[in-house]
Amino acid sequence: MQHVRLGRTGLQVSRFCLGTMTFGFQCDEPTSRAILDKATGSGVTFIDAADVYPLGGTLETVGRTEEIIGRWMQGRRQDFVIATKCFGAMSRRRWDQGNSRKHILDAVEGSLRRLNTDYIDLYQLHGPDPSTPIDETLRALEDVVRAGKVRYVGCSNFLAYQVARAIGRSETMGVVRFDSVQPRYNLLFREIERELLPLCAEEGVGVIPYNPIAGGFLTGKHSREAGPEEGSRFTLGSAASRYQDRYWHEGMFETVDVLRPIAAEAGMPLATMAVSWVLANPAITAPIIGASRPEQLDDLLLALDRPLPAELKDRLDTITSDYRRGDSPR
Repeated sequence: MQHVRLGRTGLQVSRFCLGTMTFGFQCDEPTSRAILDKATGSGVTFIDAADVYPLGGTLETVGRTEEIIGRWMQGRRQDFVIATKCFGAMSRRRWDQGNSRKHILDAVEGSLRRLNTDYIDLYQLHGPDPSTPIDETLRALEDVVRAGKVRYVGCSNFLAYQVARAIGRSETMGVVRFDSVQPRYNLLFREIERELLPLCAEEGVGVIPYNPIAGGFLTGKHSREAGPEEGSRFTLGSAASRYQDRYWHEGMFETVDVLRPIAAEAGMPLATMAVSWVLANPAITAPIIGASRPEQLDDLLLALDRPLPAELKDRLDTITSDYRRGDSPR
């Protein structure tokens, strides 16, 4: 397993990050532990979670994912780089969500307790909060870093202008700044190439993209005729409509139909080719790979040993160019 620096920091992270949002709803705890064992046995030492996980759950399930990781990791904390996030609602109380000082301080304590640790390596804002001034948020993050509860901070689902403004305010106030971003990125969603990725390259911000295989859509296993496969993210509780809205479109099925024989010609599974394409972008630090069964990681991990030839990457770039502009066919 290769290791790389997280942005401009001195922190070394594995070239793949294990995403855990399936743990505790889509996967039971024994399966979740098996996925963790499979990934870490292959050299993955970077693990990403969020306080609201598992994906597709409700307010009654929030925190389960972190609890599973905490139990699995007991006695081995020093062997892993742990990332988690806050922003989503953790209860019906109005202040148990967002990026306010109160919520960040409460959320950090909650994650520390569930993860059974006294520090978080990378603490990320799961989304922007228009109701909270960014200065308030950054000062709260500065305080948890100074207290030793968090080592580095980042954000997820922020637009490029929001990241740029946050970095500017951090520099002005002399407080901690974002060292990573976690955006959605894959062959069917390339809009971040226009502004966010150039910003990150220029500012030394690490990029940890999620959905590199589009929630399983880029495995090629889904059929437009049969409909969403039961047990997949396209039928998963509260997440089903979100994933169907993102990817379940005729134009995207047509794109997958074009990509499938190209992967076969290249001698690799479609999922491997999709992840290799993400890895080929020099702005990318560590794609987040996830699974609902341990064996699903095999094709994804293979991507590290199957770099794309330049001509194949150029071909894929051309085929999916509409998704870069945000003009994805519906």
